[in-house]
Amino acid sequence: MALYEMTPASGAKLARPVELVCFALVVAHAVYLATAYLEGIWVTAPNGDGVPADFVNVWAAGRVTLAGHAAAAYDWPAHKLIEASAVGHPFDGHYPWLYPPTFLFVAAALALVPYATAYLVWAFGTFPIYLVAVRAIIGDRIGYLLAAAFPAVLSNFIVGQNGFLTAGLIGGALILLERQPAAAGVLLGLLTFKPHLGLLFPVALAASRRWRTFAAAATVAALMAAASWLTFGSAPWQAFFAGLGRGSQAFLSDDLGDWSKLQTAFGLIRMLGGSEALAWTGQITVALAAAIAIAALWRSHAAYGIKAAALGIGAMLATPYLYTYDLPILAMPLAFLIRLVRERGFLPYEAVGIGAACLLILIYPFVQLPVGFLAVLIVAALIARRALAPQSVAA
Repeated sequence: MALYEMTPASGAKLARPVELVCFALVVAHAVYLATAYLEGIWVTAPNGDGVPADFVNVWAAGRVTLAGHAAAAYDWPAHKLIEASAVGHPFDGHYPWLYPPTFLFVAAALALVPYATAYLVWAFGTFPIYLVAVRAIIGDRIGYLLAAAFPAVLSNFIVGQNGFLTAGLIGGALILLERQPAAAGVLLGLLTFKPHLGLLFPVALAASRRWRTFAAAATVAALMAAASWLTFGSAPWQAFFAGLGRGSQAFLSDDLGDWSKLQTAFGLIRMLGGSEALAWTGQITVALAAAIAIAALWRSHAAYGIKAAALGIGAMLATPYLYTYDLPILAMPLAFLIRLVRERGFLPYEAVGIGAACLLILIYPFVQLPVGFLAVLIVAALIARRALAPQSVAA
């Protein structure tokens, strides 16, 4: 089944079956969220208490910041107490605050309103950033439908995480990098609130000698760090750096995280029973291979769309810390692939690969396995095939 139908009069349109599937997925997302909210299993419980989810760590960090104790966000026992007060009752587990102090500005702003309101504002307020990025990459309004139908959006809504924001920043940077390098650098500077997602961007920027972007990103990151230092003091930064090892130990070594949710080589190896040493060996091997490929590709004369798609997927492969709620990022390299399809047509079996990647993410709730990592590998293979094809060179 073709993804697009091409006609001289109207250009590229979604094939009718694909359009219907996308529309059905969008409706399914909306119905599930509405039902979950009304039944009290998402955001707010039937008795009016909040439902514990990842977003509670943001709101709790914001509350202690507004109270003038920003460093307490990194004190796990104290932070857990604020989380319990946010939802109105104690709960098992803990959602620790692991972000740099620069993100406390966002947390404090959200904590100005009640927990449930802040949750909805955050989830639905960052969703358009993601939608606009996909639409801008594809270059057509059909991007909105494809983005909203992408199966990964539901996991981010459910836990109130920042997948929409990070995906939008990465996608926006990639779409701006070619023609507005300074603006792209600004977005990359903002992405430093999750630095592990930007590991390969310096490699690509250095390989292609995009120093203006490099400088803009470094300037924005430095200004944000300085602003947080002046606003909150040095204590949060000291607590953040002191807790980095503890956070990594907890989620990557002490099994505090759920391996089935970790969509990386590290998570897959641990899920299959491999040792921590084997998992790190596999992860480092994948990251180095991705870095070498990105450096070579960004020094080449390949079309920019292929380079951007590769960098988007490389950012996901390089980090050991990529959860299901981060998978909206995958929509960005997919969007660049779809743009290439609109310009050049499909390669054999490319539509099947794109469909398989989306299907793997769709079935995650039913299998509880790192199928998202397999989806990332499929998309990486599709991009590599495009890069090696004769028509990959820019006109």
